[in-house]
Amino acid sequence: MEQQLKLTFYGGTGTVTGANFLVEVAGETPVRFLIDCGLFQGNKSDDARNFESFPYDPATIDALIITHAHLDHIGRVPRLVKEGFQGPIYSTGATKEIAALSLDDTVSLLSRHHNDANNQDEAEPLYTLEDVAQALSQWQIVDYHQPFTLGPLDIVFRDAGHILGSALVECTRGNKKLVFTGDLGNSPSPLLKDTEAIKDATYLVMESVYGDRDHEDRSRRAEQFEDVIEDTLRRDGTLLIPVFSIERAQEIMFEIEQMMEASRIPLVPVFIDSPLAIRVTDVYKKYRHYLNNQVKEGGPARDGIFRFPQLHLTLSTEESKAILRANPRKIILAGSGMSTGGRILHHEKNYLSDSRNTLLLVGYQGVGTFGRILQDGAKIVRILGEEVTVSARIASIFGYSGHKDGSGLLNFVRGTGDTVKKVFVVMGEPKSALFLVQRIRDYLGIEAIAPAVGESVELEL
Repeated sequence: MEQQLKLTFYGGTGTVTGANFLVEVAGETPVRFLIDCGLFQGNKSDDARNFESFPYDPATIDALIITHAHLDHIGRVPRLVKEGFQGPIYSTGATKEIAALSLDDTVSLLSRHHNDANNQDEAEPLYTLEDVAQALSQWQIVDYHQPFTLGPLDIVFRDAGHILGSALVECTRGNKKLVFTGDLGNSPSPLLKDTEAIKDATYLVMESVYGDRDHEDRSRRAEQFEDVIEDTLRRDGTLLIPVFSIERAQEIMFEIEQMMEASRIPLVPVFIDSPLAIRVTDVYKKYRHYLNNQVKEGGPARDGIFRFPQLHLTLSTEESKAILRANPRKIILAGSGMSTGGRILHHEKNYLSDSRNTLLLVGYQGVGTFGRILQDGAKIVRILGEEVTVSARIASIFGYSGHKDGSGLLNFVRGTGDTVKKVFVVMGEPKSALFLVQRIRDYLGIEAIAPAVGESVELEL
């Protein structure tokens, strides 16, 4: 017997961040559960939204399912617990371990933000380490393809191929299926398995970060990266790469390792100067069975993954400072990915004034971020209170993305085109989401909408 399922879009609509969707099923075994509970990120108004009360009573939520460990999907979980949520939290094992590291790291960032703004409206931090610990105590690990139930629904995780442990969430009752994509990976990935295809969805809630554009060719990306490394080292310079700690750092580290083993670039020191990236890399080693067959069975495995002789992991502040004294011919990966904080700022202060050096931007640089200012060609900048003349080369490679592009997203929907009745396009800026909506309608003849914040829909499931 079909039941009405109510789906409400409380976050991740009209914007990329803040993913938060409420599923409610009535009947003999009623259930209310959430898919993701992420931070809103981007500007001060987004920061303020994180402190607002949830639009539902957290104490009435039976469970929470997490698609993956990026902060825009997990960043408000401890807040949800703090406000009364007591149910189980479900994710893959790698997602739980990365989330634990990321949330601990976020507490210190939120604490600094709170101290800087303690004369503002926030009466207390968003959450504390105690709230994180409580959330982790409620966390339950479910592996890919291992079914569990919530009310009348059978739930299964499929590999999304986005970051380690990322999952598509299938919610099935009888012969009907509601699928939440989370974020979909830019397959094929150097490290991860391809996104699993979905061929029998009835309803699809899907991301649209790159819904209006395609990525550059992956082989061209590798050539560009190799060219930048060789050009910098030929000038006896240092290559700086601002990186995100989860996935981007590991992917670039792996590609450098491959290039060195194939004798395509010189053997120079490679410093990973991000404590969070180093700890996340340990999770990648532990969950090597989640990686693709090339990594598991071949590739640079002589010393084990992420253990090549030129690699230096600098956890302590003292080790980080010592990098400056190393031979100038070196590669430094440091957080944060948009140069909005972290150790990369110290390196940029030390190296940007030398024309032998290169700053390589390998990801999207948000409007207003320091990375974007450098990308746009600023010649004099202020870093950590000092004025710095930018003489180093500023290079960008746009092919590094963990998300499917517009064509990849359309093909994902095409894979379930024979069964899907309606597609809800979320987790994208309005331009991207609406563009993808129109492409799904025009190219596939499938009903698609970009729901508004707070909008609810009734589905037959």
